[in-house]
Amino acid sequence: MPRAAPKENPHKPGLILVHTGEGKGKSSSAFGVVFRAAGWGKRVCVIQFIKGKWQTGEEHAASRFENIDWHALGDGFTWDTQNPEKDRHTSREIWAFSQAIMRSGEYDLVVLDEINYCCGYGWISGQEIAEFLEQEKPHAMHVILTGRNAPAALIEVAHTVTEMGMLKHAYKQGIQAAKGIEF
Repeated sequence: MPRAAPKENPHKPGLILVHTGEGKGKSSSAFGVVFRAAGWGKRVCVIQFIKGKWQTGEEHAASRFENIDWHALGDGFTWDTQNPEKDRHTSREIWAFSQAIMRSGEYDLVVLDEINYCCGYGWISGQEIAEFLEQEKPHAMHVILTGRNAPAALIEVAHTVTEMGMLKHAYKQGIQAAKGIEF
């Protein structure tokens, strides 16, 4: 028999979490929260700013849940770009989409995966995102923002900031990303 979700205080504020740093696990940690929230019957939306059409195990798993909406909208990895202006334009469109999703109030949790990279490249300002979260995010909605080099403005408005550190990485040993482990 399924467990009922614990009763929540509707006046309790939603949290803003930032996952940043040079190490691996920023998105993976956010996706762990996605599945935790979905398991409790929460409505979840994941919006990916960078990964684009790259297939991931997390997206495949999320498709099995009726209460997770997944949007991989980016143009692909930014270090492979041939057209930075197009990447900027795409990021601005994804940010507008993200704002509409959050304003809708339809979700309990929204993940803005890799949005911090967009700030680092100057495509979206951290201040703009921070102001939106402070002024327009629905009160009870939780938001997770991932990616390296989180801007100071996002760190300031966040309730929890986790910095992932890298001690050692398989890629530096010539080992490519492993399906089911890294994507």
